[in-house]
Amino acid sequence: MRTVDLIHRKRDGEELSAEELSFLVKAYTTGEIPDYQMSAFLMATFFSGMTDREVSSLTDCIIASGEKVDLSGIPGVKVDKHSTGGVGDKTSLISAPIAAAAGVIVPMISGRALGHTGGTLDKLESIPGFRTNLTIDEFKAQLAKTGLAFIGQTQQIAPADGKLYSLRDATATVESIPLIASSIMSKKMSVDLDAVVLDVKVGSGAFMKKQVDARRLAQMMVGIGRRMNKRVQALITDMNQPLGYAIGNALEVMEVSQTLQNAGPVDLTRLSLELAARMIFLGKKTATIEEARELAQAKLVDGSGYRKLKEVIAAQGGNPQVLDRFDLLPNATGAREISSPRGGYVAAIDAELIGQASSIIGAGRDKKEDGIDPAVGVILEVKVGQKVEPGSVLCRLYYTNEARLDDAGELIEDAFRISANPPDERNLILEVVG
Repeated sequence: MRTVDLIHRKRDGEELSAEELSFLVKAYTTGEIPDYQMSAFLMATFFSGMTDREVSSLTDCIIASGEKVDLSGIPGVKVDKHSTGGVGDKTSLISAPIAAAAGVIVPMISGRALGHTGGTLDKLESIPGFRTNLTIDEFKAQLAKTGLAFIGQTQQIAPADGKLYSLRDATATVESIPLIASSIMSKKMSVDLDAVVLDVKVGSGAFMKKQVDARRLAQMMVGIGRRMNKRVQALITDMNQPLGYAIGNALEVMEVSQTLQNAGPVDLTRLSLELAARMIFLGKKTATIEEARELAQAKLVDGSGYRKLKEVIAAQGGNPQVLDRFDLLPNATGAREISSPRGGYVAAIDAELIGQASSIIGAGRDKKEDGIDPAVGVILEVKVGQKVEPGSVLCRLYYTNEARLDDAGELIEDAFRISANPPDERNLILEVVG
């Protein structure tokens, strides 16, 4: 079969067979298909979409490009959690330890920051010494010992996705719903999981700007999992304003510590507990979701989740004392206050602009090979709905280099909208799928 014929057919909206998709993935992974042809195929997919059958086949092909990680030797139900990406979203570092403290085995295959969205691996690597490049054997051994381990994508786990993701980023096809679904689920299903909890973000700070698109993505991923006989639930959650107050890697680790000590922001705590409860329920530790919520709350309040994260940090080479002594984390050298130009109510905080501002001073990356400054970021002083006085501080921008500080400051000023009247309350959890 010829690559150009498959591009042509996908461009015209035709459905490709499992064999044809397998040919494309295998040939691209081995270098037989050049970037320019796969770029054309990705753009054709972006505009023409894929059927559910195609998405499942593509997911299977990406899984088959690497090894399947066998966790059958580790007793217990295995549940992973994944977010589609947001600003200030550090829920994985809270919900996963709480679920593990409740007895769930949590193999976390995590990602990195790209563009304005944060990445779990970058947050963890802001902890001095923390290793995310575990071998598969080390990953299994830690799961058996602590019930929780964080690892990134490797050459053994869905390597085709690594190549395709980098190309999608360079060809403006990241937002394609079928490509997002197959990318996420191929990484998850490459590991011997029993269940997955998905947090599908929607709003200004998410890849999905419309709830109808977020719902379609959630339904597609739940469908892929169910066709593979896995239990999958997805929450569709609001990402119009940042989650919590901290945006930036070390700053978010600090907020994780506060939240696991039951002193965190209300929105972050609520969502993290709900995600943990879903993991506990799918992990069969309780008979009902209500009991799972109670157990998650108990593991937060008694400090079990906090101690679990400390245990994992130590197991992966980091210093667990960073959760008690924030001076052990990378710290910025300067701070700039952004003040309110007028009095009124905070009507909106554009999450995407806040994420972009953090990214351009070093908290994120535009390309996968870009470096990250773990110390920099933004701390909000207000949330949507709060009343502010003229000149009061809206947020603080923490930096180590002044090169693009003015640009970041302008973005942040544009992110805040102050109005005379309080805005309508917005739900944090919008829907449950599955």
